[in-house]
Amino acid sequence: MNPEDLHKQILEQFNKTFDGAQAMSDEVKGHLRSAMMSTFSKLDIITREEFDAQKAVLVRSREKVEALEILLTEIESKLSTNH
Repeated sequence: MNPEDLHKQILEQFNKTFDGAQAMSDEVKGHLRSAMMSTFSKLDIITREEFDAQKAVLVRSREKVEALEILLTEIESKLSTNH
């Protein structure tokens, strides 16, 4: 789900929740909605696709590091047996 869809869903839920609150003025609802949207815009939210892409990069990087560690161990072993 992308951040824009999340904002829309939360806004819809907010509207449903406060539609029944007759005593709450439109001005208060507007301030609450504005505060909520401001808070969400400050959050560092990414899409699932972005998360999955970064996860794949991390897995590949980890595999490369492990391969390099094995190679380094082999080289160190060869160097220590030659001296």
